[in-house]
Amino acid sequence: MRSLAKSNKHFERAVKKLPLGVSSNFRYWGDEQTIYVDHGKGGRVWDIDGNEYIDYRLAYGPIILGYADERVDEAARKGMEVGGVFALSTELEYEVASRISKMVPAAELVRFSNSGTEAVMAALRVARAHTGKDGHMAIEGGYHGIFTEILWESEIEDWDQKGQPEIAPYSDGVPAVTKQLYHPVPLNDANYAEDVLKEHHNDIGAFLIEPIMGNCCSITAEKQYLHDIRELCDRYNVVLIVDEVKTGFRVARGGVQELFDFKADLCTFAKAIANGYPMSILAGREDIMRHIGNGVVHGGTFTGHSVSLAAAAKTLEILDETDALASIRDYGLSLQKGLSRILGERDIVHSFTGAPALMGLFFAEQPPSNYREWLNSNYEFYDTLAPYLHDEGILVEPDSREPWFLCEAHTDNCLDDTLEKFERAVDITIQELSNAA
Repeated sequence: MRSLAKSNKHFERAVKKLPLGVSSNFRYWGDEQTIYVDHGKGGRVWDIDGNEYIDYRLAYGPIILGYADERVDEAARKGMEVGGVFALSTELEYEVASRISKMVPAAELVRFSNSGTEAVMAALRVARAHTGKDGHMAIEGGYHGIFTEILWESEIEDWDQKGQPEIAPYSDGVPAVTKQLYHPVPLNDANYAEDVLKEHHNDIGAFLIEPIMGNCCSITAEKQYLHDIRELCDRYNVVLIVDEVKTGFRVARGGVQELFDFKADLCTFAKAIANGYPMSILAGREDIMRHIGNGVVHGGTFTGHSVSLAAAAKTLEILDETDALASIRDYGLSLQKGLSRILGERDIVHSFTGAPALMGLFFAEQPPSNYREWLNSNYEFYDTLAPYLHDEGILVEPDSREPWFLCEAHTDNCLDDTLEKFERAVDITIQELSNAA
């Protein structure tokens, strides 16, 4: 049986100096369930109790090649020799920006930041400058970081499915005055979006979307929907911001825009760009991006850090010039096949969403097409299953809305081990739910 004795003891110390004992609310899983990591290598991590896990969280997606990848870490060490930050630029910024523009046609100009939140903040600021309109549309259930303008949500979980869901702040401390800027719409309903634009287009300057919803179990936009939204944004003078913080350089070389054959006006990237080293990107159409420095302020002391730039240059080179993404996709398809066999043998209805490198698992014949439909999906099985997966040594997010992330290193002897552990956890879950019925 897995023990978390050392993690629990450390939590008792850490909570005295850190709110919830951690540096991010999402790392707190409970007073006796919070894990503290000792180290990671490849597709696995070890906690301070010595428990080994095959990791399908991968820090919510930054690890695309594997933990402690020798190729990227060697490049990062060379980046250290450059000196860190100077409040000046280096030549490597141009090299990385050029690679991004090559891989993502919409990325005509590029600016660097440090986190996905920072990149989306900048995207909204630039969109407002370009259109002269302060409001923004966003997809219900989407996640775009932690800053004031986007910390609003449709309260789907408390919705009686009559009328429209209530809009509420996602956090305390969000100024009520910013609510008027936020216009939520469900995914895959272009008519709904058009109705909102007809009424509010004079106030809405940006449409913010994750085509594969990285915090909502990879619920995925339909290709026609994305093309319809592209046309609506053009018609109503709205900047289409495609948030690829999680999908960028993970689901394809050119991200989700390559998968669905459409172009953003502005796009944001972060997670997989440097295999875990902190970096984010705001990129987009040249005429829009030229507002930066011509009225729009953008900057940051640690932007363009030599270590992160060097890591990004090597990571993008590998993703662009090798079959790493194809290997991840093939592993994901094999994993899905194996999971389906186990679940099918037990007559457990299920389906997958997203892309193999960023996949959602639903216990329903058809996955939901938007966050409102998620309310009616059966997530009890997953929520019961997740802790048993942890006990078996498979690390997934406890929340059923989070997808599974895959990396290149998962190809190293992880598949059979995963399926064996998954099968045991499923059987324990079936027994528990049967006993509770």
